[in-house]
Amino acid sequence: MNFKEIFDKYHNIAVYGMSSNPLKAAYSVPSFMQKQGYNIIPINPQADEINGLKVYKKLEDIPDKIEILNVFRPSDEALNVVKEAVERRKNQGDISLIWLQEGIINEEAHKLANENGIDFVQNLCMYKAYISI
Repeated sequence: MNFKEIFDKYHNIAVYGMSSNPLKAAYSVPSFMQKQGYNIIPINPQADEINGLKVYKKLEDIPDKIEILNVFRPSDEALNVVKEAVERRKNQGDISLIWLQEGIINEEAHKLANENGIDFVQNLCMYKAYISI
């Protein structure tokens, strides 16, 4: 699936590690995607609201359907994030794609996602991919 197909097909993006700091990519990238019409669902245990959006403490707390899980966490935390996503997919049937932002790489997480039918992108900024199409 190419980026145009991804962005045309999916509209609900949960952002694992969304920041409340407007100077961080973990704030600006999801905010940009929201301005493009995507439904952004922040996940951050330290905040209640970011950019006017209700923030969830954990992935499992989100009642809405998640299509893309966009991850802003260090590479060494990516495997645990993917384990949570796999568990949610088994229980809820959602999360079609896990997207690790630029600089985040974890091959073990990639393998686990693929073994569980979840598409996977890593080490790529969603904003850069979106503006490239």
